[in-house]
Amino acid sequence: MNAPLTVTDMHTGGEPVRIVTGGYPPIPKGTILEKRAYVRDHLDHLRKLLMFEPRGHYDMYGALLVEPDLPGADLAVLFMHNEGYSTMCGHAVIALGRYAVDTGIVAAQEPVTVVNIEAPCGLVVASVEVRDGKAGAVSFESVPAFLFAREESTELAGFGKVRFDLSYGGAFYALADCRQFGLEFGRNRARDFIDAATALTDRLKATLPLSHPDHDDLAFLYGTILTDGVDRFCDQPTKNVCVFAEAEVDRSPTGSGVTARLAAMHAKGEIGIGQTRVFESIVGSRFTGAVARTTTAGPHEAIVARVGGRAFYSGKAEYTLEDDDELGRGFLLR
Repeated sequence: MNAPLTVTDMHTGGEPVRIVTGGYPPIPKGTILEKRAYVRDHLDHLRKLLMFEPRGHYDMYGALLVEPDLPGADLAVLFMHNEGYSTMCGHAVIALGRYAVDTGIVAAQEPVTVVNIEAPCGLVVASVEVRDGKAGAVSFESVPAFLFAREESTELAGFGKVRFDLSYGGAFYALADCRQFGLEFGRNRARDFIDAATALTDRLKATLPLSHPDHDDLAFLYGTILTDGVDRFCDQPTKNVCVFAEAEVDRSPTGSGVTARLAAMHAKGEIGIGQTRVFESIVGSRFTGAVARTTTAGPHEAIVARVGGRAFYSGKAEYTLEDDDELGRGFLLR
């Protein structure tokens, strides 16, 4: 480290977002995916320092702001977690929308300020509610989302035959009813959901190839979302938990996951354009989600989803590393 790392911490629906505000060396110019590759290959020690213990924890999440490459983007972001660098993160976008208005990256306009955020998956448009000069709730429209594989099944050791969908919402997710694993929200431990979701993710990574029409770097399975099975549109909130990266658990309903679920629901005739659904996380926080319009993504029929929630500040910090502090470089216990 040549300088202390400074951060602003926020959370969206209970899920942390550690925004890097200073201390990173310059990132070379290029596309957002080239920047992602550079940070992964040359600066990964800084991710571990910020995400891992003793400064973070197994389920920490971070955001590194970089210079945008897309025309019209107000800012660009690289997302980081316990395994590496994701391509999309809705809960972080919600936090960054508020952060961009509060810090003046984008001038506040009432009643809604638009913040164009370049993510590795593409341009994400955040709409920030502003009242009396203060930023509040945020919604966003992400890249085209689509159902990649419908009602597939696999034999899973310890669970038998499991049915699932594969859907893209800025990242690829397997979607499966938790009841197939003998699980029920409010009754089973988080650990039970983690074990079931990880088993399905590992199985599909080994057996099911993915492709994305825009770039090969987007074609990987990010995780599994276990749902309560209440997919068809109704007034009742639907619960889900997302287990992503290296068995990391999202405390929020998962913005890219809600987008992926909406794409699957719409493709299966379970939700119409403009119908708003409430999605609830494992800790009880909620996002709203709706299909804004239909579109295409290469050969896939797709949707543009609108997802909304609230983000809050939790603190600021400055992190340093002494030369002989090996544990300070970052470690994980689970």
